[in-house]
Amino acid sequence: MMNIRIAVVAVALSFVGSAACFAANPHMGTWKLNEAKSKLIPGMGKNVTVTYTEQKDKMKVTVDGVEKDGKPTHSVWVGKADGKAYPAKGNLPYNSVAYKMVNDHTYDLSAMKDGKMIWSGKSTVSADGKSRTVNFNGTDASGKKFKGKAVYDKA
Repeated sequence: MMNIRIAVVAVALSFVGSAACFAANPHMGTWKLNEAKSKLIPGMGKNVTVTYTEQKDKMKVTVDGVEKDGKPTHSVWVGKADGKAYPAKGNLPYNSVAYKMVNDHTYDLSAMKDGKMIWSGKSTVSADGKSRTVNFNGTDASGKKFKGKAVYDKA
């Protein structure tokens, strides 16, 4: 009888452990910009769609948007949320990004151009997983400081 109890407990714990290992990262998926809830910077471009996907021990972030003049932008970043900068490829004003996990719903972000910080911020997914808010601040190419907020809805 004792062996059966131990076996049942062991199986139950293995299911709990497996579920924890495969718990979905709430950032994963496609996010669409909600301009009405956002506080975007006048004269700057915007990221319209951001998609997070898992790639083994890394994540891939694909960003599609528009520049201030309406030209499309596209960027792809693959890296880890370890606070180190990984290269970003595309036509956005930065060429590397560092993600650092704060908690299971929040990342600290830093975008750089040739090693120089352009902007930093925080990306937080709501408790219900339906929205994501990115608060950011930085300095533009002319040296002017900016601060904004982009709110995304889960697609």
